[in-house]
Amino acid sequence: MRADPLTAVIEAGTPLVVLSPHLDDAVLSCGALMTHAMGRTQVRVVTFFTESGAPPYTFSGRQYLRQVGQPDAERLYRRRRAEDREVLGRLGAAWLHLGLVDGLFRRKSGAPGRSPGRVRRVLPEVAHVYPTYRLHISTGRVSRHDARTLGRMLALLQELAAPPRPVLLAPCGVGGHVDHVLVRTAAELSGEPVVYYSDFPYNQRHRLDPGFVDRASLIEVEWSRELAAKSALVRGYGSQARALFPGGRIPMVPETYLLADGERANGRPNGGAPWLS
Repeated sequence: MRADPLTAVIEAGTPLVVLSPHLDDAVLSCGALMTHAMGRTQVRVVTFFTESGAPPYTFSGRQYLRQVGQPDAERLYRRRRAEDREVLGRLGAAWLHLGLVDGLFRRKSGAPGRSPGRVRRVLPEVAHVYPTYRLHISTGRVSRHDARTLGRMLALLQELAAPPRPVLLAPCGVGGHVDHVLVRTAAELSGEPVVYYSDFPYNQRHRLDPGFVDRASLIEVEWSRELAAKSALVRGYGSQARALFPGGRIPMVPETYLLADGERANGRPNGGAPWLS
């Protein structure tokens, strides 16, 4: 009997590059798969949005900082980067922080930073690409002001996909966070072999975008091995774990991956993937 597609890719020694929007998403969504892959193939986690902006923060930004108990965003993100290095180092995975600014703090091109005008000082939302979380960041709609961000991401993906050619693991964007959707979009446009992962824990409250699944001709594969090891890794992100899991319990649910179905792809960029051909 043929091994499942993900096991086949790992056993073949194909390098894996996990595209993580933020400094915890790779482990949250793929920690069990990565644990299994260690020692069998090369695993690298590439995190895109690893920096905060300078104050003044938007109301949504301040709310987030209060939620995680840290009033200084720059200090928080230093801690988050350190957590990510420690967790991935313990796992044995390589890591790369690309230094793009998180959507909560991202300003429009040309908008001032530490020396804003009076209006921006009183109402910092006017200078930000996504002024609010609920009405902007979590809608899944990428702002026209993020065209330059997407261009930078595509250029970075071209470098990451250099030989030996890896399989990219990218988020599905479950929950609609624009940073997750940006990473998914860059992966779609890259033309590289992509396995999409369902964004945990957001997939416990939200559904996959059926339009995306149909457009990319994807089928679901569940991964249930090494889930206990994953929980320990997630707890290493202490700055986020308490806010994500207020009761302290991390649901031990299978990871969900979506792969191109070669029989239905009909020549689309990610169609005819070797694991399903």
